[in-house]
Amino acid sequence: MKIKLRNALLIALALCLCVCLLSACGGDDDTPENTDDIGNVQAPDVSDEGPEGTPAPQQQSTALAETADAGEEYIARMVFIGDSTTYGLKAYDVLPGSQVWTPSSGTLALFNQSIATIVYPETGLEIPITDAVEMAKPEYVVLTIGVNGVSMMDETSFKTEYTALVERIQSVSPDTKIICNSIYPVETSYEAKDNGINNEVIDRANGWILQIAEATGTHYADSASVLKGSDGKLVSDYGNGDGLHLSATGFNRVLNYLRTHAYL
Repeated sequence: MKIKLRNALLIALALCLCVCLLSACGGDDDTPENTDDIGNVQAPDVSDEGPEGTPAPQQQSTALAETADAGEEYIARMVFIGDSTTYGLKAYDVLPGSQVWTPSSGTLALFNQSIATIVYPETGLEIPITDAVEMAKPEYVVLTIGVNGVSMMDETSFKTEYTALVERIQSVSPDTKIICNSIYPVETSYEAKDNGINNEVIDRANGWILQIAEATGTHYADSASVLKGSDGKLVSDYGNGDGLHLSATGFNRVLNYLRTHAYL
């Protein structure tokens, strides 16, 4: 009888020992999830998270997609560089002159961008584009340029000059976010002048700009799409009457597009 009792006690002790060993090896509820192979706790990867652990917004394509309205504060962080279709932003008091960089003539032609100058608002002096960008280091640059070249530049020369301008800006201010804005459409009356600038060549050039943005790691804004009527031409209400340039209403339409297609 004593032998049987002793054997029973030994078996019970063995079972208790097994339970303790299994508990020590498990610990699913108490062991940190982020551990390495030797049990050291690792910090969670938050490199792709935004405030309070929310995913940071990412641009997934070259063409800017529709977003929530980024507001006037977003536009205020931009510098607009371009030809006479940009100059109107300042001429019509749509934006402060400090945000609109054009030559004193108001026209920046793509084909001579390498030697072109702009009036730098801080000093009032006309200086090379890259000098101004290097000094100001703007958070955003919106390029609207090319309408003066679409009638005389072939695809190769257009892309070469436009790419060179983008890369020059990148070289002096690599953190600046560049938005390659589409060339705006023209009205029917302007096409009738038969000067080579028409909506067919503009649409073709905008396709080149999209390709340039993709190749340079920048982004493309299809703001031209909200200026067109059903016929594909500039809506007269968005023009200033000469068939080519925008009115204040047209410029505000463009700014609203940029606000709702934000480069996050």
